[in-house]
Order: sequence, then C-alpha cells, then structure tokens
Amino acid sequence: MSVVGYAPGAYDLFHIGHLNILRQARAHCDYLIAGVVTDDVVQRAKTRAPVMPFEERIDIVRNIRFVDEAVADTHVDKFETWQELRYDVLFKGDDWRGTERGRLLERRLAEVGARLVYFPYTIQTSSTALRKVIAEIA
Repeated sequence: MSVVGYAPGAYDLFHIGHLNILRQARAHCDYLIAGVVTDDVVQRAKTRAPVMPFEERIDIVRNIRFVDEAVADTHVDKFETWQELRYDVLFKGDDWRGTERGRLLERRLAEVGARLVYFPYTIQTSSTALRKVIAEIA
C-alpha cells in the first residue's frame, strides 16, 4: 500500500528550511504532493502578500527532486485540502505542535485515518528572517 504525503507551504523566498521539510517528507512517504499556497491564501493566513508570485513559487517546488507532484493549495484549512486529495499524512513544521489549530487538525485527520507529522522548524533560516534581512539592506 502506497503512502501519499502532503507538504503544504507558501514556499516564499525558497530556502534550506523548505528543502529540509520536502526532503524529510519524501523519506516518510511513497508519493509526495507539495501544496503551494496561492497568493490570496497567503494573504488571508499570514496577513501579508508573498514576495514571490505563485507561478514562480510553484515552478521552483515542482522542480525539486523530492516532490512527485506540486499543486495549488487554495485552502487555509488543510482538512479541506485532505477532502480533495485524500493524502495519508500531512507534514508541518513543529511550530504547529501543541497549538489549537494543530490539535484540531490532528483530531480531524485522525477521524479519517490520516495523520499529522511534525518536522523541526528551521528557525535560523525562515522566510520571516529573510524578509527582515532584506528590509535592513534595502
């Protein structure tokens, strides 16, 4: 039985943390779908627009060797994405662990036989940190 994994993200200012999540996710499933969050969903979820436009972000992710398929992620709620893709495991950074949203998502996925796996968040290299550096030198 094949395990389908799903790794959603904005993948804005693509960096080593993104690559690490995709690499680790691929090691935990047979088929990896990367969900690249659309510009409007990034705006709603993070209250700021991405630096890179969606088409560029999905093209980068689509060409990462660990990714079998890259799709547009049009939902803030990743359970809605499960309803479309029926993945077996969702991969998130461990900054979600223990949060209300994380616990709710864990419960909802468990009800349908899917699970949530957390990977260490790469705090020293994040899109937020990169934005701050760019703002300081701009």
